[in-house]
This record gives sequence, structure tokens and C-alpha cells, in this order.
Amino acid sequence: MRPKAWVAWSSGKDSAWALHTVRRSGELDVVGLLTTVNRTHQRVAMHAVRESLLEAQAAAAGLPLIKAPIPSPCSNAEYERAMAEAMNRARAEGVTHIVFGDLFLEDVRRYREENLAKCEMTPVFPLWGIPTRQLAEEMMAGGLRARLTCVDPRQLDQAFAGREWNAALLAELPASVDPCGERGEFHTFACAGPMFREPIAVRSGEIVQRGGFVFADLLCDEETAASG
Repeated sequence: MRPKAWVAWSSGKDSAWALHTVRRSGELDVVGLLTTVNRTHQRVAMHAVRESLLEAQAAAAGLPLIKAPIPSPCSNAEYERAMAEAMNRARAEGVTHIVFGDLFLEDVRRYREENLAKCEMTPVFPLWGIPTRQLAEEMMAGGLRARLTCVDPRQLDQAFAGREWNAALLAELPASVDPCGERGEFHTFACAGPMFREPIAVRSGEIVQRGGFVFADLLCDEETAASG
């Protein structure tokens, strides 16, 4: 039997492509998506994606969604406590592996490995070390579509918030910005691709600044109609 796995699901393109990659390899049985959710604002932590869109992604991926609620602001200790509780549930359900969409940040990978070792869980990094320009082009050629939901204006102009992550956007990125935003220059929401049964129709709503970041409030068709 294949080991059971959850994907650490940020709602962004990298975790979406990690899901597609492990499914394609067939080595793991992916049985759920794990997401940290800001319980105050009911949005995906850091990406600020609405829970309704997160749930639409899980439905389109055909997988259960496991939410790990965290406060806002959230200390490292609170985050680690929430994740430890999620790992307890994972082990109880026979899950032994957690899949991450990390690309090249050694300190982030080491942090995940050390914390999962405490929980007797195995981390998996299917995209690790792939040159990010090559990876971005592979994602796009494979049908993945995404929108920028968060921009760090210290690294990238706020006008990029809400735009589609595509070849035209890559051509406009400053040389200092990673094509996949791996250094936190931007975060995305994956809205279509081979990991989904059907695309998720979204558009950019209000652009807001909060905590030093610029967010595009992405809306699905129903929310757009309700707000308009």
C-alpha cells in the first residue's frame, strides 16, 4: 500500500503543482489538503484568500480540506501548537507524509524537517531544486493558472497585486524578483490546472494594504455578484 499523505496547501501555485507532481508520480496516496486559516478573518494565513475560495479549490481537487486555525497575529509557538495538533490528527488517520511546495530556501526546509521529526512525520519536497524560471514555464505549459493575491511592495510594485501569473507578468518582473516569488515577493491563488477537476472563476476585487503588504481580495462569481 502507498503511504498516505496530506499536502501543505497554501492555496498558491507551488502547493498546487506539488499536488499534481506527487499524484503523477503515484508514490503517495494524497488524502487531504492541510491549510492554516486565520480564525479572526476566516482567510488563508499570509495569502489572505477567502475560505470560500479555499473550499472551492479542495472541491475541485476532489480532496478533504483540513483547516488548522491560528490567531492573528500568530507567534511561532502558536503556529507550532496548531500544526502539532494537526499532525496528531494525521497520525490518527494513518497519514505519514506531508508534501510541501518549497523550492530552494534551505532554512524553511530545515524548519519543516525539524518540526515534523518531532511529530514522527515525513516531509516531502517534490519541487525542490528545480530552477524557478524552468519551473514557472513548466507550470504554465502544464495548464496551471494563478493570480497574485499578495505583494510585498518592498520587493515588487503593488500594481502587480491581482494580476494573473502568466508569461506576460514574468516578462515584467524586475531581475531581483524570483519568477515563483519564493523569497516572499508575492503569493498566488491557483485557479486552474491539471490538479483540479474544473477551473475556479475568480476576479480581483478591492486592493488593500495591511501589515506592510498589499492584498488583492479575490472574489468568485457568486461573491462578485453579491458585492456588486
